[in-house]
Amino acid sequence: MALLLSRSDVQKLLPMSKAIDVVEKAFSELANGTAEMPPRTVLIDPDVGGWIAYMPSYLKSGGALGVKAVTVYKANPEKHDLPTTLATILVQDAETGQVVAAMDGGFLTAVRTGAVSGVATRHLARSNSKIGGILGTGVQARAQVIAMCEAADLDEVLTFSVDPDDRRKAFAEELQEATGVPMRLSSSTQDVLANSDVVALATTAANPIVQADWWKEGAHINAIGSHAPGVRELDTATIINSKVICDQQEACLAEAGDIQIPIEEGAYSADKLHGDLGSVVNGTVAGRESESEITLFKSVGLAIQDISCAALVYQQAVEQGVGTEFDFAR
Repeated sequence: MALLLSRSDVQKLLPMSKAIDVVEKAFSELANGTAEMPPRTVLIDPDVGGWIAYMPSYLKSGGALGVKAVTVYKANPEKHDLPTTLATILVQDAETGQVVAAMDGGFLTAVRTGAVSGVATRHLARSNSKIGGILGTGVQARAQVIAMCEAADLDEVLTFSVDPDDRRKAFAEELQEATGVPMRLSSSTQDVLANSDVVALATTAANPIVQADWWKEGAHINAIGSHAPGVRELDTATIINSKVICDQQEACLAEAGDIQIPIEEGAYSADKLHGDLGSVVNGTVAGRESESEITLFKSVGLAIQDISCAALVYQQAVEQGVGTEFDFAR
């Protein structure tokens, strides 16, 4: 028998605090070499603006095994009244290979993306960070704010996007209620960057939306919006002037336009990347080394995040009696 877990089930079972902890352990395991994670298989359908990926992972220490199928279709909200990002995750028994759960992965994808930024913030932001900043108002932006507030003792979060004022206001009000941290609407991206100690970029921009001289000294940046070749949120100078930590260097060099484009321009090189997040978590690569340096976490998303969180959801579902039992063989 297996469990079928809906989006609402996953929402009940995956709080951000627990997600940050399990994702941190997953990155530690990846750095230790006890996780298997083949490069994700990506398909692009330019006719409909579709990005399709299949992401397997096996975390041996924790016994988390599974695969995620995820898509990003930018026209979904307008044309089909569907979320931009859709995902389904299969969790398997590590001893038998049997599928023990099938769950909605849309909400989980947002949470695990927020969680990895929470891990990065925990290890790379200044310990006295008090002001957060978010660019974007979508599902990913929401998770970024929740994770940011979980990982740092913030007094305020500044928000900005190019969305209509009513949407920006609703976003800020919802996040203030969810986190207990005051949210303030900013007048511009430059205002957010000039005043924030920790900033998350969670937009669908294809071209840079920031400039290197806008950042506050000693800021930490979580750059998660762009995750495909040819698109980026960051300008080349920001990459050059920052200590860049990747979720995985191999993945970022293959998929992150934020890094690929400066390399293609001849302004940056792969050997300037500082290291992987898992190595920072394990202490084999130094994280922040001064109060004034700008640290930049670049993430394209890894299967270890999804499967570690999905395994936790399944465990919690079994313990709490959540989900619908079904049999694939019938």
